[in-house]
Amino acid sequence: MRPITLITSLAVAILTACGQSTGPASLAPDAFEKAITAKAQLIDVRTPGEFSAGHLPDARNLDWTSGQLEASMGQLDKNAPVLVYCAVGGRSAAAREAMVKAGFLDVRDLAGGIQAWNANGKPIVR
Repeated sequence: MRPITLITSLAVAILTACGQSTGPASLAPDAFEKAITAKAQLIDVRTPGEFSAGHLPDARNLDWTSGQLEASMGQLDKNAPVLVYCAVGGRSAAAREAMVKAGFLDVRDLAGGIQAWNANGKPIVR
């Protein structure tokens, strides 16, 4: 292999790996609960009305639909784990993808959203 081809191949491999979380992108409620630590940034991407109806303890509400999450990304730590959730998983999956593209290193979303969380008897704040 020519040196330039080898260098190019290595650069592509490194750039492809950067910004991608290791492990599953979506976590079931039990795994999501275990991933919540002091270092993790827990973000609820639902609307403020949905958030006030009930949310995970210590979650920060950054509405995905209004663009609030994207506007606030600069205030978040790209190197710390991020856990996102919504009602059923669609918005949080989109938010996760946007955060990974923005350079966040470890972003996971709650599979099935807060509905799955509730169905598994996990605690919420009302």
